[in-house]
Amino acid sequence: MGPLTGLKVIDLTHVMAGPTCTLMLADMGAEVIKIEKIPAGDDTRYMVPPKIGDEAASFLMMNRNKKGIALDLKKPGGAKVLRRLIANADVLVENFGPGVMDRLGFGYAETSKANPALIYCSLSGFGRTGPYKHRRGFDLVAQAMSGIMSFTGEKPDGPPVKCGAPLSDITAGILAAVGILAAYTHRLKSGQGQWVETSLFEAALVQTYWQAAIALATGVAPKAMGSAHPLNAPYQAFETADNWIVVGGANQKHWLRTLEVLGALELARDPRFVTNDLRCRNRPAMAETIEAITGRQTITHWIEKLNTAGIPCAPINTIDKLFDHPQLNARNMIVKVKGEGCRTVRTAGNPIRLGGYAENDVQTPGLAPALNQHREAILNEIMGRRGAYWAGAMEGADVLQSEICGSATRVAK
Repeated sequence: MGPLTGLKVIDLTHVMAGPTCTLMLADMGAEVIKIEKIPAGDDTRYMVPPKIGDEAASFLMMNRNKKGIALDLKKPGGAKVLRRLIANADVLVENFGPGVMDRLGFGYAETSKANPALIYCSLSGFGRTGPYKHRRGFDLVAQAMSGIMSFTGEKPDGPPVKCGAPLSDITAGILAAVGILAAYTHRLKSGQGQWVETSLFEAALVQTYWQAAIALATGVAPKAMGSAHPLNAPYQAFETADNWIVVGGANQKHWLRTLEVLGALELARDPRFVTNDLRCRNRPAMAETIEAITGRQTITHWIEKLNTAGIPCAPINTIDKLFDHPQLNARNMIVKVKGEGCRTVRTAGNPIRLGGYAENDVQTPGLAPALNQHREAILNEIMGRRGAYWAGAMEGADVLQSEICGSATRVAK
């Protein structure tokens, strides 16, 4: 159950950006049918190590709550199955290379004729228009071209650094999901579907809002600042006696409260630090002055004092420390995904809460599908009870699964 229960999504995506989009839809109740290529399926299945059992941990993370079928869309049987699926679908999501869907006969112009209400979503490296529309894109390329790598790193004159998280992939997936839901709202009013699209390049640009505002206003490109913020200070990491802490004393009230906690109210009168603008201009001196104080006590001491004073602060966790974090567990953000039998796998959960649904209704995830796991059930649903032999009725009595999926094994009854 979930707010999107009843919405049928055809998922022709792979790796990360597209699967992020369909994962969000699936987590909110949509029926997502993931269609994988022959013979190996989604490339994420082979992004190992690590594995959980026989499956790549990366694939399990991105594809929970989805049904799976493998099709060879270059074969007549595989193309027929996809056309049947599209005919009864609400949404199609794809992130093939430029022109691939059109060459296969499943571009927007073709599919919208058969299903005018279809919401067709495309994710690509640079978008479906413009001089770069034929270029392929990856997160690394998007982070480079968007400028993110120019202002990420420890110091202004250091080498370019990619953000550790695949920002453009994940952001593009989220933007695609937002676009799909906007198009769905439009369809509820008008009955008409439409083409939704976004790109990694544009998604990366979204992540540069502060830096873009500075560059557009001044004509000067921001440079790397380590953990600091270009518009607020103090807003960065500081070293304590035993670890690192981040402190967000960004506005004037927080700055003064931070000084109270540090026992350094005299700094409020220091001409270098009187205003936020001055603190930003004199950030190195400010950071050195604060660290001379924070280095005298442990991180536990400062976390307690700063939290009591209402100053945003946190330790810098490593990812492995998150899985038993009390706040994330209270919010059901580290979920156990159920597989066959009693097998469960832990993954990062759905961050969206809707008051009209009990948390357990929205968060009932199923394990990512094995390659071709739901073939027979999907064929039975779209072709009738003897759907596994549908191609046989069309093309001859003794039909191999290769007519549909490219395999040389007979379809099960």
